[in-house]
Amino acid sequence: MTRSRVVNLVRLGLLVVILAAVAWALAHNWAEVSGELGRLAWPALLLAFVLTVGAPLLTLLGWRVLLAELGSPVPLPAAASIFFVGQLGKYVPGSVWTVLAQAEMGTRLRIPRRRMAVAGLLSIGLAVLCGSLLGVVALPRLLARDSSAATAWVVVAAVAVGAVMLWPRILNGVVALGLRTLRREPLEHELHGRAVLVTCAWFTAAWVSTGLGVAVLVRALQPGAGVADLAIAAVCGFALASAAGQLSILVPAGIGVRDGVLALLLVTFMPLSAATAVVVVARFLAVVADLLVAGGGWAWGRRHHLLGSGA
Repeated sequence: MTRSRVVNLVRLGLLVVILAAVAWALAHNWAEVSGELGRLAWPALLLAFVLTVGAPLLTLLGWRVLLAELGSPVPLPAAASIFFVGQLGKYVPGSVWTVLAQAEMGTRLRIPRRRMAVAGLLSIGLAVLCGSLLGVVALPRLLARDSSAATAWVVVAAVAVGAVMLWPRILNGVVALGLRTLRREPLEHELHGRAVLVTCAWFTAAWVSTGLGVAVLVRALQPGAGVADLAIAAVCGFALASAAGQLSILVPAGIGVRDGVLALLLVTFMPLSAATAVVVVARFLAVVADLLVAGGGWAWGRRHHLLGSGA
């Protein structure tokens, strides 16, 4: 058995264990959680869903900036088809399915696989970095050190580290080193500061959009929640939890990790049953949003020969 197959089996087994644990926890507390779910009104659910759908749309715009900067500007409909369909790969055990799917579809537009793969990996890395920088505000609360002084110092340190990591010379060096390690030809174009900043702005907006969706759900179940709670635990907390989930490469789509971290942040100001309901609904809305945009991308891709041999 190859090493990659063993790793994939471990990932699949870990996912089964996590899902079983989540299912048991929900079943054990279902009476309380179901009561909280029943309190969520349709207007709140609809608004939260619209904000959740905004995340993949905004992330697409950032990914498209990266791809154009690397030398392959792509019309928005084609870019949406490639990006949204490829994003479903994050739900599959394995660490590169999203990038591989996007690279394969890109060949139909004569985009080199190497360039598409670099754009995909860079977008993942920059999205995690942006989420971490936004989410670092919630870190003191997660560590039970809810003080403004601690938060300020953590934010200052994170911004300093982020500025260094986002420096184009360092990003270009990392890409060049990776391609040399894989014995691939270097890219024809390098990243420039403006493209990096615009990409990160789109990615940060995507985190904020989904975080606001979580905040809507929280406010529906906890009307007395203050602005600070909603901003730190819901918006910044969601970014921190999602970044942690994406860094947990053994778990597809960060399932379990993201939800657990977010729940720990929410219970600092709301009951566990309500926090669990928010986490469950937020995960459900995210999956539906991914399927919705992927369905649109798949339909466009089939019609324009980006998918399937019979397209």
